[in-house]
Amino acid sequence: MPRRILIVGSFDTKADVLSFLRAQVEARGFATLRMDTSMGRDTVDQVEIRAERVAAAAGVAIDSIRRSPDTRWATDVMAQGGSKIVLELHAAEGLHGIIGVGGASNTLLTTTIMRQLPFGVSKVMVSSMAGVPAYAGSYFGTTDIAMMHSVVDIAGLNPLLKSLLTRAAAAVCAMAQSEEGVSFCRGEKAHPRVALTGFKFSEICCRAAADTLSRAGCEVLRFHAQGVGDRAMEELIEQGLIDAVLDVVPAGVAEELLGGNRAAGPHRLEAAGRMGVPQVLTPCGFDMLSCGPIDRRDRDDPLWTSRGLASRKLFIPDALRVQVRTSAEEGRMIADAVANKLLAARGEWQFLVPRKGWSSLSERGAPLFDPAADAAFVARIEERLQPMRKLKVLNLALNTEEFGNSAADTLLTMLGSAMADENRAGASS
Repeated sequence: MPRRILIVGSFDTKADVLSFLRAQVEARGFATLRMDTSMGRDTVDQVEIRAERVAAAAGVAIDSIRRSPDTRWATDVMAQGGSKIVLELHAAEGLHGIIGVGGASNTLLTTTIMRQLPFGVSKVMVSSMAGVPAYAGSYFGTTDIAMMHSVVDIAGLNPLLKSLLTRAAAAVCAMAQSEEGVSFCRGEKAHPRVALTGFKFSEICCRAAADTLSRAGCEVLRFHAQGVGDRAMEELIEQGLIDAVLDVVPAGVAEELLGGNRAAGPHRLEAAGRMGVPQVLTPCGFDMLSCGPIDRRDRDDPLWTSRGLASRKLFIPDALRVQVRTSAEEGRMIADAVANKLLAARGEWQFLVPRKGWSSLSERGAPLFDPAADAAFVARIEERLQPMRKLKVLNLALNTEEFGNSAADTLLTMLGSAMADENRAGASS
């Protein structure tokens, strides 16, 4: 059976473009399905998944969509219905790829649908909006969508657009054809897959930890804890692609709580616990708040004024990046937020506290050194977690090879126990 690509777009206005794209995909030996996301007039093209079916999947009649002046509502409805259909198709018969074409409205609609599919399913979006910095990141978010800028407007076929669509078809087909993608089921992996969070101020620790885990036979996936990277990690954990987590930098929790630039959403630090995945954590990144650029201070930005950041210890590597030392009061708030999430976890976890500094910025002599603020966090987290006997204080600085090796060894012990339990359960079933 040939591999199948889903083609998504508004057939009421772009039928010629989408038909050309379909021909290019099928010329490469792939089967196609077409989904019409038109919100305007009806289309004469007999596509396999008509707009009526997309709207109905969200519980709305297509006539209501076409009559409504509320395009935001209509787009949300069509995205909801399209997402439901795509997930059903993938679960029942499998989709090897999805490709969409459109301008502003259809790019948002189609990429919302694409983001529902798991990592590894080929996703290509051809868009006249791909080159707009304010929007592009919102389209692909934390997922593996490949965006292609159309350069010219997607309004009628012309030699430039034909060239681009031909290459887009070749791209999605080549990606779908590849057999080197990631295995989706945890049980199918040859080696345990470990997620490792980090950033510049934990680099020595993370490099040592990654080396230790790799030598033990783990596949290490490193995520930059800048907000988007750790949100992506949470999603991959939910998809069953991660066996264990070394969360060296769970700072996205604090950034979300305090309004920092690296906020990772309200559900950071929840997926591993919900999925029963072993995790080792540290307080790295809780010693700072990312609040750049520096001109926010001079503009009396609400974050700076409400928390009195201008009077605190600062580290300013450049005009865009500013790290401000968190206070003792904020440390206690962060400790409560972290404890609430860990106490709800189903799987094993261990929290390691480095006594001599949580990052390269808060060691003795570093710009954000503040042992009193550290102590406030530790006292609160000990109060909340110590009865569980899962908190351990190490007489080390975090950003050292010694701490990285210790954290990795702790996780390997937990991972070995978890896999042994899993194997025993499989043998008895």
